[in-house]
Amino acid sequence: MSKNGTHYSEEFKQQIVDLYNSGSSVSYLRNEYGVTNVRIYSWIKQLSPVKVSEKEEINSIGYAYDTSMTAELAMKAVKNACLNVKVIEGIILHSDLGTQYTSRIFEDYLSFKGIIHSFSRKGNPYDNACIESFHSVLKKEEINHHKYNDFNAARKAVFEYIES
Repeated sequence: MSKNGTHYSEEFKQQIVDLYNSGSSVSYLRNEYGVTNVRIYSWIKQLSPVKVSEKEEINSIGYAYDTSMTAELAMKAVKNACLNVKVIEGIILHSDLGTQYTSRIFEDYLSFKGIIHSFSRKGNPYDNACIESFHSVLKKEEINHHKYNDFNAARKAVFEYIES
């Protein structure tokens, strides 16, 4: 495994990804091979085999809501999701380019947790089609059919919709 200056060979990149996929942690790989976390995560995204799940297996594993979308709220949703999974490091979180997701505090939080952040391309909501579809159905089936007296009533209704 060698590198030429700042350019790593494709063989080296693939070997790092293979080691990661066979159970080596990003921390171990960083320390053992002198490659940054960001670079390793980039290679994992680029070179790992794609795993396809059946639609029925895709579930919301964490969410949070408030009156405004902030980085803190996004971190709360990730924290809630982390409660529902056994292994956090290496999870891929896909989001749009909203300021709450591109903020330094949110990026630092994901990095601390070992979560890989994947973004939708600017102006292309189809990159995030699953969650966009969920939001559309939520609006059609729940939100557009009710008038809520206050935020707490809306929160309760959305919670019941998601959990039912």
